[in-house]
Amino acid sequence: MRFKDVPSQHALPSGEEEKIMHIALPVGAGSVLMGSDVPAHMGAVTAGDNFQISISAQSKAEADRLYQGLSSGGNASMPMADAFWGAYFGMLTDRFGIHWMVSYDPNYTGSGQ
Repeated sequence: MRFKDVPSQHALPSGEEEKIMHIALPVGAGSVLMGSDVPAHMGAVTAGDNFQISISAQSKAEADRLYQGLSSGGNASMPMADAFWGAYFGMLTDRFGIHWMVSYDPNYTGSGQ
């Protein structure tokens, strides 16, 4: 998915539309490597903090519990909410500076297929 595919009320700067918002590469049984480009408005990438850990929950309640626990003492940057791609999703930085994405997707089986 590219940034131009995101429903938004704001126009992207020229040259940002084709950058990758989300890419997933299944590896092994149940594991997925994910990545994205960093748009200019998000600032420069710094080695060491240019990654996020993604955790998938088995329910909305579990996603909320994980999000609350991980964000305690940290920064809840994107509260848990229904996302346009169909998942229940949120982002945060924990008290140790680790970036997290918490997701519950009722359509994802977790089988890596």
